[in-house]
Amino acid sequence: MQADRIDPQAKEALERQERFSLPRSRRGLKVVRLLARATMWYQNRSPPSVGKTVDGTIPGPAGDLDVRLYLPNADGPFPTVVFFHGGGYVLGSIATHDWLCRRLTRESDCAVLSVDYRLAPENPFPAAVEDAYAAVEWTAAHPDAVAGNGRIAVAGDSAGGALAAVAALMAAERDGPEIEYQALLYPSVGIEADQPSVRDHAGIVLEAEDMEWFRSCYYESDVHERNPYADPTNAGDVSGVAPATVVTAGFDPLRDGGRAYAEQFVGDGVATRYRNYEAMIHGFMTMRDVDRAREAIAAVGDDLSDALEHD
Repeated sequence: MQADRIDPQAKEALERQERFSLPRSRRGLKVVRLLARATMWYQNRSPPSVGKTVDGTIPGPAGDLDVRLYLPNADGPFPTVVFFHGGGYVLGSIATHDWLCRRLTRESDCAVLSVDYRLAPENPFPAAVEDAYAAVEWTAAHPDAVAGNGRIAVAGDSAGGALAAVAALMAAERDGPEIEYQALLYPSVGIEADQPSVRDHAGIVLEAEDMEWFRSCYYESDVHERNPYADPTNAGDVSGVAPATVVTAGFDPLRDGGRAYAEQFVGDGVATRYRNYEAMIHGFMTMRDVDRAREAIAAVGDDLSDALEHD
């Protein structure tokens, strides 16, 4: 499940990230969010070109949600991928995942709608889930607003991967919008302290204390953690959800939880493509200087393109 050592390019990216430690307090959170905005110049320099980007808002359950629509350099309409960024439900934004969304647009030839959902601890569970599902419902109801052809997929990384998975589950259980595919990039699901990936790799990108802090920010009660709409691995039956791609990384503490959810899909008869990048670390698909990140995005883009069958 893991290589002998971390990929050198990923290790270099990791060393850059380690210059910034994660403060585990509300006061420190304000600082790290400001710092993330200030350092976006590196990640977003010379961004990959797409046909067009449009910033706007869509209605959410508690007010408007910021979104950014990425359109391919082609004539539409297009299938639409509703994308949710990672960051432990506490960090992250449209800006932090701009490079990934641009690459995904280019590789899939789909429109990508990146959604800024409400963050914890200011807005704990289920705020992010409500926003994610509302974004999917809005996209389904307004295809013309996203140059869409009515075909929808969901995608996200880390916490955003969990939100994408939950949106797919909710749509299936509530007879909601038809989601044709879900792409879950090292999703934050099914995490258990005794998993080998947590024991062996906590401290690489994510400290055990970081994961606990994210959890405490997001959940106001232990009861919420058992809710399938908080963690879809709690669902008794996922047979009705959309086909999926699940990506994990060998040196990621979240690896085993993502793999377990992929196995849950397979056990319930959901068509699933599982890819584990053995030398990679958590968050690698946002790392623009890592060759395997581009390869992984290309593979996911192909999966989305194949599943959505362009006109």
